[in-house]
Amino acid sequence: MKKILFAFVLSVFALSAFAQKVGHVNTGILLEAMPEVKAADSQLEALQKQLISKGEGMVKAFQAEYQAAVAEANSGTLTPQQQQDKQAQLQKKQQEIQAYEQKVQQDILKKREELLKPILDRVDVAIKAVGKENGFLFIFDTAIPNVILFADEPLDVTDKVKAKL
Repeated sequence: MKKILFAFVLSVFALSAFAQKVGHVNTGILLEAMPEVKAADSQLEALQKQLISKGEGMVKAFQAEYQAAVAEANSGTLTPQQQQDKQAQLQKKQQEIQAYEQKVQQDILKKREELLKPILDRVDVAIKAVGKENGFLFIFDTAIPNVILFADEPLDVTDKVKAKL
């Protein structure tokens, strides 16, 4: 009798372990639907246009200076030393442009992180709330490719997380 009771209790624990709920959410769909993300994207686009415009101005100034230096060199009005000086100045300006391009990329990434972090934090809180309220053991993100091989539609909690947001 004790063995049967023990086997029954063991099987109940085993079944309860396998009965855990697993859900999935597509954060890409969530983020696309959020007006805050669209506003952040607009701000990033405006910043990017502003920074690129300044960079284009630097490139145009460099090109004009380069053309003038080539014209002076071809006309023979520059001494070899003056040509070397002009070349050094142009190389310095070219390095400044490259440094500016790198800074622009870093600034845009930093601003993107700054704008999206509070939004992603809200999404994370909503996902965790849906998980706790509905007894999910795991909720996977299907926006990341090749991570989930199968996801049953009834387990999709994207709409529940949208409702939380």
